[in-house]
Amino acid sequence: FDPHVVLPVVIHGDAAFHGQGIVAETLNLQRLRGYRNGGTIHLIANNQVGFTTSQWEGRSTLYASDLAKGFKVPIVHVNADDPEACVEVARLACAYRQTFHTDFVIDLVGYRRYGHNEGDEPRFTQPLMYSHIDSHPSVRRQWATALAERGTITPEWGERLFQQHLDRLNEIYQSLPEEPPATLQPQLPPPPGGAARRAQTAVPAETLVALNEALLALPEGFRLNRKLSRVLERRRDFFADPDAATVDWATAEALAFGSILADGTPIRLTGEDVERGTFSHRHALLRDEVTGAVHIPFQHIPQARAAFEVRNSPLSEAATIGFEYGYNIQSPERLVIWEAQYGDFINTAQAVIDEFVVSGRAKWEQTPSLVLLLPHGYEGQGPDHSTGRLERFLQLAAETNIRVANATTAAQYFHLLRRQAALLLTDPLPLIVMTPKSLLRNAAVYSSLRDLSEGRWEPVIDDVDDTSARDAVRRLILCSGKVYVDMNSDARRGGCRNVALVRVEQLYPLPAGELGAVIASYPNAREVVWLQEEPANAGAWEFIQPRLLRLLDDRLPLRLIARPRRASPAEGTMAMHAQH
Repeated sequence: FDPHVVLPVVIHGDAAFHGQGIVAETLNLQRLRGYRNGGTIHLIANNQVGFTTSQWEGRSTLYASDLAKGFKVPIVHVNADDPEACVEVARLACAYRQTFHTDFVIDLVGYRRYGHNEGDEPRFTQPLMYSHIDSHPSVRRQWATALAERGTITPEWGERLFQQHLDRLNEIYQSLPEEPPATLQPQLPPPPGGAARRAQTAVPAETLVALNEALLALPEGFRLNRKLSRVLERRRDFFADPDAATVDWATAEALAFGSILADGTPIRLTGEDVERGTFSHRHALLRDEVTGAVHIPFQHIPQARAAFEVRNSPLSEAATIGFEYGYNIQSPERLVIWEAQYGDFINTAQAVIDEFVVSGRAKWEQTPSLVLLLPHGYEGQGPDHSTGRLERFLQLAAETNIRVANATTAAQYFHLLRRQAALLLTDPLPLIVMTPKSLLRNAAVYSSLRDLSEGRWEPVIDDVDDTSARDAVRRLILCSGKVYVDMNSDARRGGCRNVALVRVEQLYPLPAGELGAVIASYPNAREVVWLQEEPANAGAWEFIQPRLLRLLDDRLPLRLIARPRRASPAEGTMAMHAQH
């Protein structure tokens, strides 16, 4: 990384610098590996008022810049009425940043001559301040007077120059052609039709076996923790029978990453505790238990034709997801992934998701392909460790702006990741994945080597293939995610020949064609049920209900089985969870 290539500059309002938590989160990134950018110049446009809120109402510190004191960066207060001082502090900031590669804060102390916007009246709330501003000469006028007093210019020349520039701007404005409203809309060309469906994600079995062996190789003399060593060594035997369901979630992910690197696509994997994985399943970075030396297997496999980076991110969401979004836009050929410790933590990044991740194409004419992995599932861990807020992403889904998936097998996850990598440059979209927690080690989601080497991403997974069994089905249950495993593992499942369980693995874009075909293949069904573990006002129900009604077209009734509508997303105790 060469910090001299770019000069990051962030402009803040004085009220926002203290008031918005993302500022502190962003300042915290400056010295972190994986997030260092060689220093950012933070410019506080200090108007000494936030909309209508005075300084003493908006912060507990003397200066607007005092928040930055905790990060040991230079802070310079400069009078916005002094252009020469402003130029000098800008030069100082650039020189310091280029030399020491850390942040620099400029507190540009000035005022807002007019209101918050053209129609605002600031004298309603700051009458004394604006009585001073009304009689205070502008920066331009003060600077012209100073130059005239020095003999550099004449007073008339200064006024004439100002008028010339004003006339020129008006001339340019008047010459602009009138554009019809349609041309002002984003004009990004659409991706090629069917690109996602045509993506090839299967990998030859012999390639996967070789990748697995390469990922398990350790440097000579590397002393891995014995317990972890036993866990990893078990992976050597996973492929003895290509049809045995032995490949767990973590192994499928590792093989997906390894094969993506072998295809020549670089990967950046960051997130909260992502190196080990919240649930101690990934172990993308290994440490010698005696020396602390680091070994990252993906960086040493001979098959790799691209770079792999894995970094634990700080325990914050808004700034880190914002950073990863920017990284993704800057490097679209790279598979950029961020993982939450628990999916619930995505709450605090909602503004970044709304403003950029889901609306990047519509608002900014950008083509993000950022992947968010959000551990999701109701397992009695309480309202802050149960949900990746699936409903919010589905509410924001429109105009084919994102992909939302809730995979239920290791092979499905494998193919989902490989499909995302294959579409980075042809059909890029953010990918939101509700990932498992307890299912990471549940044999019900394991897959076979053949599933990886000959399968593909299945947006809908049917229940049965036997024609006679289809004829017996009276209730067709559609569901997504962990609740399928709970239902299919129930002791009563074997005796319910009149019930079929169908998994909707891709929730958006909803695979209406595949879903309609599956529903139509049960000729004697009497009802369709949407089943979810989330409350009725959460999960996928409010998104999928009108779409299912359109598919059913009054041929079959549609019912919901879910927790009742709740203000809290999950129960607060394990006992209450078990009861529901």
